Amino acid sequence: MSESIYDALRESHEIQRSLCRRLLRTSARGDDRQAIFTQLRIELAAHAASEERYLYAPLLMHDGGLDASRHALHEHHEIDELVEKLQEGEPSDRGWMNTARALSHQVHHHLREEERKFFQVSGKLLTGAQKTRLAGQYRRDIKRMRKVLAEA
Repeated sequence: MSESIYDALRESHEIQRSLCRRLLRTSARGDDRQAIFTQLRIELAAHAASEERYLYAPLLMHDGGLDASRHALHEHHEIDELVEKLQEGEPSDRGWMNTARALSHQVHHHLREEERKFFQVSGKLLTGAQKTRLAGQYRRDIKRMRKVLAEA
């Protein structure tokens, strides 16, 4: 059986979950907090860009995909705002970790909702061939985006 867009997306979802857990376990004095946050920031941004291009955009072409896509895009925006707030703050501050916890909560909520609801809605709208083609396009794009964002 060919890989679908959902298989490819779940891989990044697991990376995001793992990085969120690791970030929340860091100490204020450790050097790893900033490094883990940077990895998470890059993964979130690369995933969102590629997912929006190769899952949300095709679904916006279907009446039945409009509401779900708009909601998911809104959640991506909320995540972006939390990441931006963390970038502006100091990782050793207590408030920074409160925002990191809020980010982790929002990421976990979004991924859970996407996997339990959005994938089912989109699965009914996309053909098997589209799901396979989109998987390849998504994989190429997220790899490219990870590289672009890491070099920025």
